[in-house]
Amino acid sequence: MIIDIVKVFLPSTVAFCIGILMTPILTHYLYKHQMWKKKAGKIDAQGNPTPIFNSLHKEREVSTPRMGGIVIWASTLVTVIAFFILAKIFPGSITHKIDFLSRNQTWLPLSTLLLGAVVGLVDDWLEIKGSRDHIAGGLSLKKRLFAVLLISFLCALWFYFKLGVSSIGLPFHMMLPLGILFIPFFMAVTVFIYSGGVIDGIDGLAGGIFATMFASYAGIAFYQNQIDLAALCATFVGGILAFLWFNVPPARYYMSETGTMGLTITLAVVAFLTDSLAGGYGILVLPVIALPLVLTTLSNIIQVLSKKYRGKKVFLVAPIHHHFEALGWPAYKVTMRYWIIGVLFAILGLILALIGK
Repeated sequence: MIIDIVKVFLPSTVAFCIGILMTPILTHYLYKHQMWKKKAGKIDAQGNPTPIFNSLHKEREVSTPRMGGIVIWASTLVTVIAFFILAKIFPGSITHKIDFLSRNQTWLPLSTLLLGAVVGLVDDWLEIKGSRDHIAGGLSLKKRLFAVLLISFLCALWFYFKLGVSSIGLPFHMMLPLGILFIPFFMAVTVFIYSGGVIDGIDGLAGGIFATMFASYAGIAFYQNQIDLAALCATFVGGILAFLWFNVPPARYYMSETGTMGLTITLAVVAFLTDSLAGGYGILVLPVIALPLVLTTLSNIIQVLSKKYRGKKVFLVAPIHHHFEALGWPAYKVTMRYWIIGVLFAILGLILALIGK
C-alpha cells in the first residue's frame, strides 16, 4: 500500500518541479517571438464576430502568449520517460514498482494526450502566424472536430476489438450493453468533453478545473487498483499545477489548444478506462466530475439554438463563464467560484464512484 501511494504522489511532484523549471525557458521563447494573436477578437461557430467577448478580452489576447499547454504535456512526458529509464538503468524492486508506463493502463491515455497536443500545437501555431489581418486563425472548427473524431474513433476501436469492451458500467455491478454502438458512443462522449475545452478563456480557470477532474479520476483508479493509471492521472495534475502557477491572474501564458485538446480527449479515455473494464462506472460519474465542462458545452448549445429558433440570446455571451464577466463579475471571481464548484463536484463524483462498487 505504501509503495502504491508513493508511486502515485512521487511522479506528480516530479512533474510539478519539471514544469516549474521549464516554464522560464518556454516563456522566454514565447515572449521573444511574440507567440500571441496579432489581431484581437474571435468569431462564433457561424462565422460572426463576438463584440461582447472582444471588448472583454481584446487587450490580453494580443499581449499574452499561447501554447502554455506545452508545460503540461511536456512535463508529463519527461516524468514518464524518467521513471521508465530509471527502472531500466537501476533495476530493482523499488524502481520497477514506481515505473508506471504500462501497456494495459497508461499507453493509451498518454498517446491520446500527445496526439491531441500535437494537433492543438499546429492549430496554435497557425492562429499565431495567420491572424495578423483576420480575427480567425488556426485550424477551422471542422478540421479540429475531424481530428478529435479520428483520435476517438481509433481509441474506440482499441477498446472494442482489443480490450473487448462493449458496455458501460452501472452502479452495483450492473452493465449497460451497447454492442457495436459502443464505438459511436465513445466518439460522442469524447467530442462532447472536447467541446467544453473552450473553458480556457479566463486566467487560471481551465488549469484549476482540469487539475480537480484528473485528481478525482486518480482517486477512482487507485481504488480500482489501477495504480499505473492513478499515477499517470496524478502526473497530469502535477503538470497542470505547474502550468497554473504561471497562469493565475495575470496569466503569463494561455493553455490554448495544445493543452485543452490533449487533456479533454485524455479525460474521456480515462473515464472509459475506469468504467466496465475495471468493474466501475467512470462514464456515469463523468458528467458530475466534469460538470464545469458540461455546463460550458450546454451553454454554447443553448445559445446557438436560441439564436437560431428564437432569434435572441439566452446569455449575454457564451460560454457561460463569459456571461458572468459580461454581468460585471471580475474575472478572478469567476475563476475562484468555478474552482469551488469544480472541487465540490469532483469530490462528489469520486464518492459516487466508490459507493456504487
